[in-house]
Amino acid sequence: NRTKVAEFLLMGFSDSWEIRIVHAALFLLVYLVALTGNLLIIILTALDVHLQTPMYFFLRNLSVLDFCYISVMVPKSIASSLTHDTSISLFGCALQVFFFMDLATTEVAILTVMSYDRYVAICQPLRYEVIINQGACVKIMAMSWLSGVICGLMHVTATFSLPFCGSNKIHQFFCDIPQLLSLVDSKLIFIETGVMILGTSLVIICFVSITLSYMFFSVIVRIPSKKGKSKTFSTCIPHLVVVTLFMISGSIAYVKPISNSFSVSDLFLSVFYTVVPPTLNPVIYSLRNEDMKAALKRHFLSLYFQLI
Repeated sequence: NRTKVAEFLLMGFSDSWEIRIVHAALFLLVYLVALTGNLLIIILTALDVHLQTPMYFFLRNLSVLDFCYISVMVPKSIASSLTHDTSISLFGCALQVFFFMDLATTEVAILTVMSYDRYVAICQPLRYEVIINQGACVKIMAMSWLSGVICGLMHVTATFSLPFCGSNKIHQFFCDIPQLLSLVDSKLIFIETGVMILGTSLVIICFVSITLSYMFFSVIVRIPSKKGKSKTFSTCIPHLVVVTLFMISGSIAYVKPISNSFSVSDLFLSVFYTVVPPTLNPVIYSLRNEDMKAALKRHFLSLYFQLI
């Protein structure tokens, strides 16, 4: 009988010390940018009285989520590159899978909710406060976070009930489910494969819904002034870009045939659904948002006058 795997080895991008240093430096820079940007949005939307609206309530939830999401994978990857200790325990791997799937699912839900919020605000402005009221916001967010927990539990249960008895090398910088399944006999993974297909199908449905809502804006909505149209789509288009990067790259990774061989394309593809969204979201929702820029200026000026 083969010994059961007690730990996994995250092989990352390369065994080369130079490449590992570059990887650690880039990931550390991106990580600090993501943490700073998301923390800034959390603080501003919590403290500024002008940002106490449903839109910024959803944005604050997204920033809290992104703050946690990037922290699930990146710090461990940086530490592994610098110390060359690539091991992660079976329990640690299970925790990483749970939180990754939990937060990824919640992110899909929140991005979908944010597109619906824009749809109501643009297409039904007179009914906006009735439809997107405080009670509805809290319930929607509670359901979004709960859906993530359920999805995370489903994936962890289906994946770690499998017998890991062979190789323990994961050709990825974190415990990604497709790479874990490549270590198990293909005849045994049908349950988790079914869960992955179901999850990916829901992601595609959400992506199509978001895309159609923006197509609806461009075709149906009539904004009299060019300035009004520009202001409306200045937030919609970047939001759609992030959604596309996140959802499409993740869907491709989870529906493509499972392979136990090293693939550079798989490594770089995973960056688009793990590292890029939490880093780009704060940039898009702060630098391209006049309300956020005004709030930032107010609080910096207030802090400046207090110091002098």
